[in-house]
Order: sequence, then C-alpha cells, then structure tokens
Amino acid sequence: MELDFQKEIRLRGIAVSPGVACAKICLFNENRHANLAVYHINPNEQNREKNRFDRARQLAMRQLETLRRSVSSQIGPAEAEIFSVQADILNDKKMAQEIVELIERTAVNAEAAVVSRMDSYEARLLKVDTEYIRDRATDIGEIKRRLLDILANLNPSLQCADQPQCQKGRNRIIVAEELTPTLTVELDTGQTMGFVTERGGKTSHAAILARALGIPAVTGIAGIHGALSCGTELLINGNTGEVVVWPSEATRSAMLAGRTAAAPDDGTGAQPVAGFSVMANISQARDAAEAVLNNAEGIGLYRTEFEFFAANRLLTDDEQAERYISVVKIMQGKTVTVRLLDVGGDKSEPFFGITSEPNPYLGLRGGRFLLSRPDLLSSQARALAKASVHGPIHVLYPMIIDLQQFLALKRIFMEAIKDMNSGTIFHGVMFEVPSACLQPRDLLGAADFGSVGTNDLIQYLFAVDRNNERVSTDYFPDRPVFWSLLQNMVQTARELKKPLSVCGELAGDPVYVKKIMEIGIERISVSAKLIPGIRKAALANKKKLMAPEN
Repeated sequence: MELDFQKEIRLRGIAVSPGVACAKICLFNENRHANLAVYHINPNEQNREKNRFDRARQLAMRQLETLRRSVSSQIGPAEAEIFSVQADILNDKKMAQEIVELIERTAVNAEAAVVSRMDSYEARLLKVDTEYIRDRATDIGEIKRRLLDILANLNPSLQCADQPQCQKGRNRIIVAEELTPTLTVELDTGQTMGFVTERGGKTSHAAILARALGIPAVTGIAGIHGALSCGTELLINGNTGEVVVWPSEATRSAMLAGRTAAAPDDGTGAQPVAGFSVMANISQARDAAEAVLNNAEGIGLYRTEFEFFAANRLLTDDEQAERYISVVKIMQGKTVTVRLLDVGGDKSEPFFGITSEPNPYLGLRGGRFLLSRPDLLSSQARALAKASVHGPIHVLYPMIIDLQQFLALKRIFMEAIKDMNSGTIFHGVMFEVPSACLQPRDLLGAADFGSVGTNDLIQYLFAVDRNNERVSTDYFPDRPVFWSLLQNMVQTARELKKPLSVCGELAGDPVYVKKIMEIGIERISVSAKLIPGIRKAALANKKKLMAPEN
C-alpha cells in the first residue's frame, strides 16, 4: 500500500499496549544483514568458523544477561525473564551442535550456517496455529540477528530512510516490521511515544515490555513499514488498535481528549484524585526522581533487592542506608514503603548463597530466605533505622505465609536496631501467598499496614506460572474468587482501621481501575510512568459514580 501523502487515513490493527499518542514517526530498519557475507570454506578453515560461532554464542549470552539485569532493575523481574528465555534457546546444545555440523557438512562460513539453521526454526514456528507459539518465532529471529551482528561486528541501531532528519526515536512513534524485545528496551523509552508494527501479537515478549513501560503499541498492520516515510504523522490508539495517518485537527483533539490509559504525559503528572491514592513502585533510589516528576503520593513499593543486583554484590549497612535516605529526602514526608529483600524464585544471584532448587518458586523465597539469613535481615534493619531518622519508613515483609512467620521476622528486625537511634518505623505484611490472604484478621491485627502483591497472588491462587507462555491464558484475574478474596481483605482492613494497598501489574492496568475502586481499595502503587493514565481513569470512574441518575 502507498500512504505517504497528507490526507487522513484510518487503519485498524491489534491493540497490544494501552494508551494514545500522536507524533511523527521513525522507521526501524532490520535489513542490516542484507549484504551478509555468505561463502564456502576450505576444510582447513572449518575450525576457524566453528570457533567464530562459539565466540559469538558466548558473547551473545553475556549480552542477554546484561539486558536481563537492566530490565529486571528498570522494569521488573517477570519482564526480564524474556531475555532468560532467549539465553536458554541460545544455550541449547542440540541447536549449537546442528550449526557446527552444518559448517562441517556443507563447508560454509559461520554466518551461512547460523542463517540456515535459525531460519529453519523460525519458519517451523510461524506455521503453528497457536498465537503464543508463533510469537516465539520473534525470539529465534532476534537471536539470529544478535549472532550475525557479533559475527559482522555490527551495532544495531535505529535506522531511518531519511537519515539527515532522523530523530532516533526521540519524541516519535517507532514503526517497524516487527517489535522485538531488544528494540523495545534499547531505545530511549523515556522519550518514545509509541510503537506500530506489521507483526507481533498480544502475547509477544515485546508487547509485554511495551505494556510494562507504559508505551502505547498497535500491531498487525501489514505493509505499513514500507508505505510510510520518516516524519509522517501518526495518531495511535493502543486501547482500540486504531492508527490514523496524517490525522486532522478534529480527529487528534477528539482522540487525545478521550484517552484513559497510560500515555506520555507533559512531565507534570495528572493531579491526585481525592480518596484514591496513587503511589509509585521503584527498583532503585534513582527511580524516586521519576516518582516525584509524576506527582506520586508516595513510594508504595521499593524493591530493595535490585540495589544489590545493580551492584552485583552484597551491600553494607552504610551503602544501603545512603540509598534509603536519599529516597526519604526526595519524597519530602510522603509515604516511603521499603520492601525487605525479596529474593529466590526468579530473583537469585550467587552472592545471596541460594543453591539450586527443583522448584524455586516454592522454595527459599522472601520471608523464608530472610529467616535463613538473619545477618542480611539485620543489616537491612540497621540501614532502615538510620534512614528513619530522616522521615517515617514503612517496612514491608515479603512472601509472608502466616502470623508466626511475620512475628519471627519482626523480632529479628527489632533486635538488630534495639540499641540504635531511629525514627518512626511501621511494619507491614505483603499479601501474596494464599495462606496469608485467608487470615487477614490475624496478620493485620499484628501489622501496621498491608500491601497486596497481585502478581504472585494470581500465580499461586490459580497454580499458574506467570513466566510460562504455555499457560499464559490462565494468568488473569477476571475470576470471582480472586475479587472475593481481595474484597474480604479490604473489609477486614477497614474494620481494623489498617491501611491496605495494592501493587503489581493489576494496579497499573486502567481496565481494572473501576473494579479496584468498586471493592473499596483506596490506594495503589504502580510504575511511575503509569501514574497519569491511572489517575485519569480513576477520575473518569469517580465522575460516573457521582453523576446523577436519569
């Protein structure tokens, strides 16, 4: 199709990440391997090519680990597992052996063998009827491109057709044939307005990352990459899947005025909604600046384990205290909720000393891990006590299973700080294990507050691995038993006059704002980027509730 003229044209795709954005486009070019060197080799050159492939494979795995750490810190551990999946594919001995054998059997260079074998895998996956399996072909294609980049010493980048005017994606909508996880996270996502692609479904890894980043995305518009030029203006609606080329002023005004999901904001954040507090999730102290920028009403979840992951070692009392104090100071009296180390499961590093477990999600995690390492809990307690001198601290205990476990952890914490000068410290329970959610009266009776971690709660309540795409269709909260469980906890918290908030992916989805408010939840914590959109959805719902009936 040919769309490169300034007349409004409406297209319909698949909505994969909510939000509305209007901006000029940058075209991402994935054809950098079009002139790939493919040739036959002499028998005495086989070892050289096999070594080149092995080196490329090892380097690619190191790159993927770096990406995993970065995404885990900046976005979240579940999203970071995308790159663990790619590393597992790359580490598959059978696949590697097939490529080596191809070099030997057909006497071709490493590039030719990689392309031949990976294209074969990709083609097979694309023929499968199931969408989530077809979307895994993206991983194969991305692994292939990563290997070829290393073999050719290329650095992938945003490449527009109109190079002199290319903005490298800054304040633009990215149009690509396919949205890949690497493209999604390696762009300056803080200044990316949206994504539009020809291929890629709702369950694709890139779509999951786009939603986590709060970037609107639409896919499934065949031929759009080749039909547009860099600089074409687009209006995209990630809620409905609509894409408008060269939108009129009337269309632009109508669609932007009606947006309710998380979309790029003017940098000031939407104003707070009375009776509905929206706080920010952060992974490192530096993230608190973005929380302030988006006018967060506090820090609802500070994932402190990511400070250790970023440093790649255990942190001392003083190193931890320095980070916590900086967050308390920048929030200027607003709530700061610090979750104690929540490691194990999908979040483990050698320096924590956790040995391999058959089922780590049901193993030494959260509260159990802290009980097994009172030295780490005590160190964190002392650091938080130092920070509390500068302002109140809400300490959140992770993966609590019952009252006895919570009290045991709290005793270790209090023993560690008994001789220290400290300020106000509140102690709270993370409700994410079903056993804890079934005894909210006992736990909230002993705790100062509670927070519901919906990601793990859904996982454990419905016995579904949230990182396993084969069962991803079962990982959703639209079941009466889930909301009934939440409502019971809300009612108990009200009776005991204890604050109860909700964090996790559910809280950051505008689709569920209405339901959250209906069952009486008055405070949530989400990624800072999502705050403006969530507040807009909350305000719209509140106006509907207050509107007089006809």
